[in-house]
Amino acid sequence: MVTLKGLIKLTLAAATVFTLAQAAMADTLADIKARGRILVAIDLGAPPYGMLDGNAQPSGSDVEAAQALAKDLGVELEIVPVTGPNRVPFLLTSKADIVMASFSITDERKKVIDYSTPYGVVPTVVGGPAGEAIADFAALSGKTVAVTRGTTSDAALTKGADAAGGLEIVRYEDDATTNTAISTGQQDYIAAAASVIKQVNIANPSRNVEIKFVMTTAPYAIGLRQGETELKSWLDQWVSANIASGNLNTIYEKHFGIPLPAEYQAKK
Repeated sequence: MVTLKGLIKLTLAAATVFTLAQAAMADTLADIKARGRILVAIDLGAPPYGMLDGNAQPSGSDVEAAQALAKDLGVELEIVPVTGPNRVPFLLTSKADIVMASFSITDERKKVIDYSTPYGVVPTVVGGPAGEAIADFAALSGKTVAVTRGTTSDAALTKGADAAGGLEIVRYEDDATTNTAISTGQQDYIAAAASVIKQVNIANPSRNVEIKFVMTTAPYAIGLRQGETELKSWLDQWVSANIASGNLNTIYEKHFGIPLPAEYQAKK
């Protein structure tokens, strides 16, 4: 026999299932079009992906890509500022429709969200003085390279150094200290994310540090909630079209100073 208390529990459980089913059937793409505005989560504290320019206006590679996406969708862009840690929570709580914030693809994130086709990469590079002919790890023999301890750049540099031999690695405990060592001339070479090279030159233009070669790349994509079939299909098609047109490569090269890898460029 089902008691009144048990009946209430069953009713609440059924209501919860119904609510979840409704949520699963939600069509965010249709909602965006009806609203006339797309909410895009972007980290404005992560140059050159997202930042504020001299007029306190959003700029950066992800900002420009989001602007192009909104235009092609025929809606207004509303930027939802996020930080690295809250990108997924903002998406799952519907504070944003999608995430475009140097959102690298990881197996852990794929357990709770979906990704579009990748539209860019986070490169780790070796930078050094302009004019120096450094094309690979072997060319660094006899030189000292600064890196932040425990980062993906550290792992890539260590692997390259072990293979080539003859270079010395100086590890610093945080990015700020590593970058300062380069901008002040304590070190001439650095292994870091490509975006760091531009920041070093901003801190001290006389150093004239340039990217020598790319060590590794990690793809990033547009994040969206799971089950959004129509939205994912549209985003995938948008990425493919903007790779084919060269638009995404133009945006990327403008902000990073290097082109996207060949697989993310228009086929010739």
